[in-house]
Amino acid sequence: MKIKCVWEHNGDDTLLYAENFTGAFTRGPSRDAALDKMPGEVQSYLKWAGGEIPEELNAKSNVEIVQEKESSLRICDADSDVIFEGEKTPLTVEEYFRLKELALKSAADFYRLYLSIPDKSRSCLPVRKTFYGDIPRTAEEMYEHTKNVNSYYFGEIGIDVSNDGTIYECRRRGFELLERLEMENYLANAVVCGSYDELWSLRKVMRRFIWHDRIHAKAMYRMAVKTFGEGSVENVFQFIL
Repeated sequence: MKIKCVWEHNGDDTLLYAENFTGAFTRGPSRDAALDKMPGEVQSYLKWAGGEIPEELNAKSNVEIVQEKESSLRICDADSDVIFEGEKTPLTVEEYFRLKELALKSAADFYRLYLSIPDKSRSCLPVRKTFYGDIPRTAEEMYEHTKNVNSYYFGEIGIDVSNDGTIYECRRRGFELLERLEMENYLANAVVCGSYDELWSLRKVMRRFIWHDRIHAKAMYRMAVKTFGEGSVENVFQFIL
């Protein structure tokens, strides 16, 4: 069994996505640095998502690049616009509900992690700017940033939904609005051109939710350990630091 990866990069800066483990990713200043991290990321991901961890997935030699995208975006800050070739194909009913369940689990677990932080407005992290402004430093800022992509991601495929409620509630509401369409319409997984000429599909939206949650959950967990100490917060996503 191989970990099939999509490699998005700007020069040497790399985002590596495990295409067959939806939402799993690594970053690094080079492709090799990101590749080195991928077996550990997939192990962590499977502990969170559920499922056996085949022994062969522990080896870097079983990581395979299946697609490459050179980008002008700030990859080092996790800016991304890639669409996987596999995200352009129609969905089966089973695939849709499996990915939806994972995206909702991710939202619920992100909220659970957030609630476990002892002081949501405290952080030891320094101020740092990124492509979308100051990087979120506190649990409260990380939570609000992550929750508030809900309307953006759904909006890119024509679903008009607000960010009201918890991260789980607003994401679930987006799926409920989607499902009011005829089943065959959204399972067709049409590829559409959205903001900034970026290509989107329903498959990509679900992957982006899980990926984006994972980025900021990892940052939140690391911040909490540094700020409040080991054992002060639950490792909901089974991260390996």
